[in-house]
Amino acid sequence: MPSQAQSDQEDHRRLTLIIGVIVVAASVVCALSLMAMLARPPATVTEVATVVALIAMIAVATMVKARVRIRSTTHSITWNETAIVVGVAVAPAPWVVLCTAIGVAVAFAVLRLPAIKMAFSIGKNTLVAAGAGLTLVSLDWVWPPDTFTDFADLIAPIALAYLAATLLDEIIAIPVIAIASGSSIRQQFRTNWDLRGVGVALRFLVTICTLLLLQADLRLLVAVPPLVLSLHLAYSTRIRSRTEQQAWQRLARTTDALNVVDLDEVLTTAVTQAAELFSADEVEMELREGGRTVRGGTGGITFDGPTGTPTDVDGTIIPAPLEGHDRTVDVGVLRLRFRGPVQLSEREQYTLRTFASALCTAVRNAQAYAELARVADEHAYAASHDALTGLANRRQLLDEGTEQLSTRHADGVTALVLIDLNHFKEVNDTLGHAAGDQVLVQVADRLRGAAPASDLVARLGGDEFAVLLRGLPAPAVAAHRAETLLAALHEPFELDGMRISVEASGGISGAPSNGGMAELLRRADVAMYQAKRAGQRIATYAPTRDTADLGRLTLGGDLPRAVADHEFVVNFQPIVDLGTGEVTSAEALARWHHPVHGLIDPLRFLEAVERSGLLPAFAEAILDQALIAAVSWHDAGFDVPVAVNVSPRSLLDARFPGSVLARLRAHDLPPDRLVLELTETLTLSQLDVVDRVLSRLRDEGVRLALDDFGTGYSSLSLLSRIPVHELKIDRSFVTTMESSAEAAAVIRSTLDLGRSLDLDVVAEGVESEPQRRALWELGCVAGQGHLFARPMPSGTLLAAMQRGSGGRPGTLAAPLHDAGAVIRLSQNRRQTGRSRPDRLPHLPA
Repeated sequence: MPSQAQSDQEDHRRLTLIIGVIVVAASVVCALSLMAMLARPPATVTEVATVVALIAMIAVATMVKARVRIRSTTHSITWNETAIVVGVAVAPAPWVVLCTAIGVAVAFAVLRLPAIKMAFSIGKNTLVAAGAGLTLVSLDWVWPPDTFTDFADLIAPIALAYLAATLLDEIIAIPVIAIASGSSIRQQFRTNWDLRGVGVALRFLVTICTLLLLQADLRLLVAVPPLVLSLHLAYSTRIRSRTEQQAWQRLARTTDALNVVDLDEVLTTAVTQAAELFSADEVEMELREGGRTVRGGTGGITFDGPTGTPTDVDGTIIPAPLEGHDRTVDVGVLRLRFRGPVQLSEREQYTLRTFASALCTAVRNAQAYAELARVADEHAYAASHDALTGLANRRQLLDEGTEQLSTRHADGVTALVLIDLNHFKEVNDTLGHAAGDQVLVQVADRLRGAAPASDLVARLGGDEFAVLLRGLPAPAVAAHRAETLLAALHEPFELDGMRISVEASGGISGAPSNGGMAELLRRADVAMYQAKRAGQRIATYAPTRDTADLGRLTLGGDLPRAVADHEFVVNFQPIVDLGTGEVTSAEALARWHHPVHGLIDPLRFLEAVERSGLLPAFAEAILDQALIAAVSWHDAGFDVPVAVNVSPRSLLDARFPGSVLARLRAHDLPPDRLVLELTETLTLSQLDVVDRVLSRLRDEGVRLALDDFGTGYSSLSLLSRIPVHELKIDRSFVTTMESSAEAAAVIRSTLDLGRSLDLDVVAEGVESEPQRRALWELGCVAGQGHLFARPMPSGTLLAAMQRGSGGRPGTLAAPLHDAGAVIRLSQNRRQTGRSRPDRLPHLPA
């Protein structure tokens, strides 16, 4: 596509070529006319006076103009054809041709106009004179006629000559004007055609009247120039009035078109209408707000972008500030660009100021409307979205869910997955709420990425998220979608250089037959707590278990009474030597003996205890019962340490070590008889207060164990900071060790690690003899599980130890090998625990 500069060069070349052709043709006509005039020169005084009068008349007709500006080019409407037709009617055509050339040259010399315009005007008018003269010659016109037998004898020849002169003038001038102004020839022919037609008729009437006057006396030709001047002034006034009327009408239409509220539409209208209103080659608008510039013309917008981009248009630039009537507001500037020198008239300057003021008001109104629309959109977005994560909030979930349920039969199956982050409160408590917010944002991003575009991901508040599953082909697909969502949270999160593992529980519910979205949400919530209670990642809503879940919600109000009335009791599960079956310690497990609901599992009340503020009193009550049991066992001859689980929140309390040590002193129990089991959680080692609490307890002789080892992602990093004595292998690995190579590998690695760090290792969840033997053969010394005993009261455990197994007090299982048997272990087993032992019979001494 050619540039503007290349287009201008092409137009200049074409314009020069056309003018050159016109000048050459006119030169030939002038040469022929000069030869004819020399053959018959003016002989009488009257003829000489006629020639002089013709030159003067044509010069005056050329200088007296009605000016009309089109873009950067000013076009003039003259009376040349009137003077020319009068001349060819009263004098020989060759005289008139030469008089026309001389008269136009004199006029341009007086006006001091550019040479190229002089050459074009002389050439054009010379050809017009030749055309009009040839027309009359072809009609055998003779001046002066003797008599007019009919008025038509004058009208018809002069009309044809005048028509020839007018058509020649239009045919020669309009293409040149079109090229110079950058417009189309058709457009130039149609522009002000009515006004031009009236002008032609008026000048033809003047021509007839002048000829009738000259018929009486040719000397009256000297009176024609003043008459032409008077008529010109009247006609110019008519043109000016018409032009101004059209300009005000266009201004009114343009300002009306600006009464829109869309800023883009305002700018487009302003640029295109201003280009037409002021006949500008290009219009540019620069807005202060946002640094935006819009540029274009009558054909539309050619540029819309940042301020500072250059334009190809050179020449005259007329700026108009976009300011209000009081000039206190400045929204930008409007620039009219012309490719040539242009000076606006007083009326155009006033029109420009009026247009700029109206445009300023329109821009301000559009900007205000856009700001109101933006604020309204922000409010609407904020009302339906979570501010932290950008996900839908509870309100939008309920609205869209309600709409979805109303059309579920047509759109397929609808379900809801409710996701809750486990132990997220510990992230906030240990790392701070800012870190917790970062985790929530990353969780939201992963859920959004894992969910199909048709599903709605929402954050309900806190660490609770929901995903509305829409258009499922079958209800069973909901479980598959839920698994995908939770799997997206499996990988650790990066947080300020740390890798944070976040576990989650999910509840699934299909659309209920009644109750709407509120019931769907409640059922998903019930299913989620069912998953938490069962230790599962995901659970589907089960109506048969709903009552229990609802009852769980009422337990929180009973906690103060439960602590005061000592409703919390402790059962104990023994830890035994896997080889001998001897009890080596016992783990205290809290239970709530509710007067109405009976014995309640800790999974149903521990979270409520932590949130209620009763954690210190609860922990002290459990610790007291555990220490009392250890003392009773010791007094009965069984030196069995007791292990007590510690809430991570207790470790954030700097008073916790003092409370533990005080209870030990109160029961006169050595500190090494107490083992505090710490749940493996990423937040334990992140605060200095935790380090101080654990260090003080260890320094005083209290033993520390890391529970559920291997289930998190920070096991090794925790061991580098937490001064533990014991590792407890999670029951999930023990349960699957026989069928899963990965589980067996985790157990072997944990045992190797324990030996390397001189730590005791206990396997949880031992439920069969094959598991016991396999663990022992891997090098695991201690274990607990239903194979040996279920949790029981302290008195029951004491009786079991006194009774013993096979008549051996203090044991709960038969030994793996007979007394005195020699077990030969391979070097690999002693080092890695991977080889099976070779059992050999006892050899007598």
